[in-house]
Amino acid sequence: MNSARLRVHPLLSLTVLLPLTAACGASDGADGEAASKTVTVTVGYQSKTINTVTAGTLLRSLGYFEEELKARGKKDGTTYKVEWQDYATGAPITAQMTAGKIDIGSMGDFPLLINAARGKELKQPTRLVAVTGYNLRGGLNTVVTAPGSPLRSLADLRGKRVSTSVGSAADGTLVRALQRAGIDADKDIQKLNQQPSVGASALAAGSADALSQFVAWPGQLAFEGRATALYDGAELNLPTFHGVTVRERFAKERAGVLDDFLKAQRRATDYLREQPVAAAESVAEETGLPAEVVYLYNGANGIATFDPALRPELIAALKEDVPVLTSAGLVGDVDVDAFVDPAPLKRAVQAPAYPPAGAAKPELWLKGRPTTRTFDSPKELLKAAKGADVRAAYVPDALTGTLWFADKAVWVADGAELSAYVTPASAQRYVDAHPGARIIRYADAVGLAS
Repeated sequence: MNSARLRVHPLLSLTVLLPLTAACGASDGADGEAASKTVTVTVGYQSKTINTVTAGTLLRSLGYFEEELKARGKKDGTTYKVEWQDYATGAPITAQMTAGKIDIGSMGDFPLLINAARGKELKQPTRLVAVTGYNLRGGLNTVVTAPGSPLRSLADLRGKRVSTSVGSAADGTLVRALQRAGIDADKDIQKLNQQPSVGASALAAGSADALSQFVAWPGQLAFEGRATALYDGAELNLPTFHGVTVRERFAKERAGVLDDFLKAQRRATDYLREQPVAAAESVAEETGLPAEVVYLYNGANGIATFDPALRPELIAALKEDVPVLTSAGLVGDVDVDAFVDPAPLKRAVQAPAYPPAGAAKPELWLKGRPTTRTFDSPKELLKAAKGADVRAAYVPDALTGTLWFADKAVWVADGAELSAYVTPASAQRYVDAHPGARIIRYADAVGLAS
């Protein structure tokens, strides 16, 4: 990818980062100004945070934003250029936005709140104008351990070293999950504040006992055999999402350009939903992530549901996130209602919102096939997978509905019934409550289904 990169520790000051490129934004006048000039719009995105792809990686590869701007340029005599800047987390995007150097950015729900707080503090207010991908139960975040780890549940994390990115959505999941388990995240564990790639290396090296991260890190590590799921964020049953934020000044002075971005995002969302396999392959090519991992999150039954709409349940969840960040000393009070601005999306996108996500179904992706096949039950999936040239098989968790790799899931046999779980703890809870049920290997599940 031909993008500038800046690696920044999540807790570094957001006010001292130097710009990678100058965004013309407000300095070039308002929309409709008749002048022959070039305007650069700078977009900050996270290529490997793949439920932001409709405002980042996929959108960039499809060229829809550039198409919309080219059409605008023909009308107003302006040449528009897009500068795409790729980051590992939301923190440096916020830093660049508050410095006036990034116009539009995408990040997770917790970083969005920090974005709102920093923008207000530094007199560069921002606004949340759209959503990219969401999961109404919180399944986008997962806590994983190394393969063969003796850790089986959150209770086993007491006294252990847990890597996460402080201030991220995954950190929020970790804190909340530990609270529900009666564990103090500040006193009962040693939290390592690390970027995702650093945390993954720490887990592999044994310097971290567990890793709490956001999409797509848990799925990637599990797919590659480098991690096992310990806690499924969907057990919290609290929505989590990523969204699009814009500098308020830019939104006012270049409202038409923002409209073009949101139109382009909607087009990218349509493409992803209509051609999920092709979209996954495209994102995989751009990011270097396995397509099978991208599809786990972004597929037809994926963990993430893509819809730009600012759903009321997502905004309500954002308000519930504020106390978590406040207690951690990362933000003061955040006025979520003032931060959320639904007007640009309503103005730019006239089509109705997509329906909310339904229940995920088992899905099979065979090698050499451009499409996938869905099934009504895990047993039917297992029957179809036996002896087939499988590229990836996906199955929803019987409790939370979170899609997971069938061969990485924990399977339970209960009489003739076969069910799958993301974590050993969930499977064990079922077994404990159902006499005669037992945990079995994936290969045994395939055999029993045949």
